[in-house]
Amino acid sequence: MCQLKRLQELDLSQNYFEGILPPCLYNLTFIGLLDVSDNNFSGTLSASLIHSLTSSWYLDFSDNHFEGSFSLSSFKTQSKLEVLRFASNNGKLQIDTENPPGWFPSFQLKVLALSNCSLNNHTNSIPNFLRHQFHLQIVDLSHNKFRASFPGWLLVNNADLEILKLRNNFLFGEFQLPPFAMTNAVMVDVSGNQIHGLPENIGKILPHMEYLDLSRNAFEQDLLPSIGDMKNLQVLDLSYNNFSGEIPKELTVGCNDLRVLILSGNKLHGQIFPMLYNLTQLRVLQLRNNYFSGNLSNVKAKGRVLGNLALLDIGYNFMTGNIGSWIGNVTYLDILVMRNNYLEGQFQCEGISRSVYYLDLSHNLLSAPLPSCPRLQHLYLQGNKYSGSISEAFLNTSQLLVLNLRDNNLSGSIPSIIGLLTSLKVLLLSQNLLSGLIPEELCELKQISMMDLSLNSFSGSIPPCFQGIRFGKIEPRYLDLDLSHEKVSNEWDYTTYFRYGTLKKDYVHHSTAEQSVTNVEVDFLTKHRSNTYKGGILNFMSGLDLSCNKLSVRIPYELGNLAWIHALNLSYNHLTGPIPKSFSNLTQIESLDLSHNMLSGEIPSLLINLYFLEVFSVASNNLSGRIPDMKAQFGTFDRSSYEGNQFLCGQPLNQNCSIVSPHPLINFVDQSKEKWYGIHPVFFSASSCLKHKILGHCNSWNIITKFVLTDSFIWFVECGGLQKCRHFVK
Repeated sequence: MCQLKRLQELDLSQNYFEGILPPCLYNLTFIGLLDVSDNNFSGTLSASLIHSLTSSWYLDFSDNHFEGSFSLSSFKTQSKLEVLRFASNNGKLQIDTENPPGWFPSFQLKVLALSNCSLNNHTNSIPNFLRHQFHLQIVDLSHNKFRASFPGWLLVNNADLEILKLRNNFLFGEFQLPPFAMTNAVMVDVSGNQIHGLPENIGKILPHMEYLDLSRNAFEQDLLPSIGDMKNLQVLDLSYNNFSGEIPKELTVGCNDLRVLILSGNKLHGQIFPMLYNLTQLRVLQLRNNYFSGNLSNVKAKGRVLGNLALLDIGYNFMTGNIGSWIGNVTYLDILVMRNNYLEGQFQCEGISRSVYYLDLSHNLLSAPLPSCPRLQHLYLQGNKYSGSISEAFLNTSQLLVLNLRDNNLSGSIPSIIGLLTSLKVLLLSQNLLSGLIPEELCELKQISMMDLSLNSFSGSIPPCFQGIRFGKIEPRYLDLDLSHEKVSNEWDYTTYFRYGTLKKDYVHHSTAEQSVTNVEVDFLTKHRSNTYKGGILNFMSGLDLSCNKLSVRIPYELGNLAWIHALNLSYNHLTGPIPKSFSNLTQIESLDLSHNMLSGEIPSLLINLYFLEVFSVASNNLSGRIPDMKAQFGTFDRSSYEGNQFLCGQPLNQNCSIVSPHPLINFVDQSKEKWYGIHPVFFSASSCLKHKILGHCNSWNIITKFVLTDSFIWFVECGGLQKCRHFVK
């Protein structure tokens, strides 16, 4: 290739080339267009290469793995240069635009993309050479940590500007626009900054705007009626600011072509659906985290009125009433989110579009029966008033990936038909009234990564066949089962290129899937706190929570084969026997809680090889012997991880192993005190599990001072300062 001495255009973009750029490219002095974007090139960019490209008008080095420092002044003699793209995809390329001080460019750019390039890392300033550019049409300086006021002068100096992207910086000050109309501007994205002060005449200045993203800034004002003057507007994202008031009528009447409207995370109020009936082209509507109100029973959707919606998210508002039959007329609906409102009554999936695959009605007032939704992939019904048993009809959905029924009043056992949900990856059934044995059919759910059955009344043993569930193990045949769903939205991207001296611009408009608006979210209790896992990380997080049940007998040795699991919680059960030595195979474990059981024997010394272990507790058992050496991760655990085991010794309990009896014998206290006996003074902390079980019987309590185990394993307790609470655990 380097023998083509008179080559004028070289386009290697969108391949898998790797290694450094060949040094012989220096010899191609007639190159006008050089595009090596979207490859795996690495190494540093040589100033010698740049100096040799004296005929270049188009240079694109973006989306590779270049690293090191590079000075933009290397281009100062490239008088023909019009397009320059250096977008980095690894953040290791640092571009300095200010040295040597006072350098002056001989070029006038039309396109400049320096995204994620650590520009001016020491000063965090916007490139000064831009003050000498007057023909810019596309500018992308996103992800550079600029700390400066919004560069209104950039718009004043470049009246032909079409696309401006300054997202994810630290820009502040007012959103200053020029005093004249920018008739060519079609896209502005300044999201993720600290900008405030939206001009009241914004629609007059940007009349042909098609994509406007001002999300995640510091705007504090009513929504401006002037937005309605943007007749071509298709995407409007004002989310996560402090906008207040109602949605202006001018917006819904004037922006008839609007496809995407995202107003989440503001302080907006009022009735929404009558106002939005004019937006017949709307595909994405996100209004979560506001103060919108209204009775959904009165909503009308027919024909083009809301009929094109693919994503509807009105969660975290004050909507009331039943979810009426109108939802069935939204024929293209894919994603429906109405969580955290005051919706009531029954909901049946027969009333929604067959295309819906994501349904979140969590934290409302919905009641039985559970809806039968055979086409869903994601179903969230947490925190409602569902009661009764889980029916087989409800579980007749083979495509389900996530099922969340937490915090309801469901009772009975888990139907064996659950084993047919072979695609299920997340199963959350905690905080119900479920009972009986844990069915072995759960072991058929090979793809499960997170399972939470805590805070129920399951009894019997833990199924040893759980070892066959992958719980985080990544295998090639599972890699295409990503939990994160592509949201329906509009994605705008742009590609610029010269061909034979003519500047062309392609606006790529995807009407079905864009960058994430709503990611799949899963809450899972690990490390003593509830964490929210979102998007792609769900492919790697894994955990099993069986805490706060009535499980008994020994912990299956086979659980030690779950080598990829990150969190295992078996606390607050009646498990007996030793801690399996096989637990030393849990090499990826970060949180292991076996506290508040009846485990005996010694703590296996090989557990010190669990190098990722961050939270560990065996408190309140009947363990004995020496605590493993305080090495590696075990050197970070304090006495709370071990207390409540009378015959454990060593650090951090400060118990001398030479004077502790090796056998955990029961010691009786004074026989004259009625029938109260003591194995050892046991003090329980106010954990979430004990709160759940005790506070139902005692309105308040300080500390439990005595207990006794009877033959039927009924715990009688004496609450400090209160009368006895009886039969609170069986």
